[in-house]
Amino acid sequence: MAITAAMVKELRESTGAGMMDAKKALTETDGDMEAAVDWLRTKGLAKAAKKSGRVAAEGLVALAVDSGKGVAIEINSETDFVAKNADFQKLVADIAEVALETGESVEVVKAAHLGGKTVEDVLTDAIARIGENMTLRRMHMLEGETLVHYVHNAAAEGMGKIGVLVALNGADNGIGKQIAMHIAATNPAALSEADLDPAVVEKEKQVQIDIARESGKPEAVIEKMIEGRMKKFVAEVTLLNQQFVINPDITVGQAAKEAGVEVTGFVRMEVGEGIEKKEEDFAAEVAKTAAGN
Repeated sequence: MAITAAMVKELRESTGAGMMDAKKALTETDGDMEAAVDWLRTKGLAKAAKKSGRVAAEGLVALAVDSGKGVAIEINSETDFVAKNADFQKLVADIAEVALETGESVEVVKAAHLGGKTVEDVLTDAIARIGENMTLRRMHMLEGETLVHYVHNAAAEGMGKIGVLVALNGADNGIGKQIAMHIAATNPAALSEADLDPAVVEKEKQVQIDIARESGKPEAVIEKMIEGRMKKFVAEVTLLNQQFVINPDITVGQAAKEAGVEVTGFVRMEVGEGIEKKEEDFAAEVAKTAAGN
């Protein structure tokens, strides 16, 4: 029986096996999909499929920087225990280097080669070997005249729970790391007011309008109230307008200017941002385990 690309794709999606393994399984079983699944299971190559539905909200953020270009990637695991595993850390570091060289998107990185296999297949193999679901969830590239990187509470070189990249115009004299630490602590929404998402600004403005109207004050007074509150909002969420944590008497923008540099961009990535992790109490976890789930 002829083995088609569609058959290989279907088997890969149902088992999490690599492309060549899926093709071999179908070849060995003459295209019988169910038999191919069993073949993969007997070889230990379908183990990942059992775990692909489990929430991976732990893991590591890794940074890689070279010649004015930097990348931040997040690879998730199910438990923090795995994030401390040396094999997992090496895998994350290797994928970060691949992302720095080839990264345009997560999809491009997954299709890139690492040690003779695609990154996606390398991750699938690691799932089967380590026994936890893992995902390359996201990546961000940043370019600049000078790039500074900082990892908060590093688990290993260049990786941890929070990673920050800062792009500067001008020679860094130490201010770059201070600004990166500030970003790790404050998590600004954008570089400047011009970079803020208009939808975010409009939503905040509407909230402030509703709050102000609750006061029952005249419209002219309400307009002034909203104007002041929006200025405060912008100052709180934009990096250049935030009070500098190292010296709250000045803004980050002023601190950069005094140091002779210009901040042109930043990336802040934290493990698990936006992932809804199902919480179970201890009793429920024990009951689930006892039931064999």
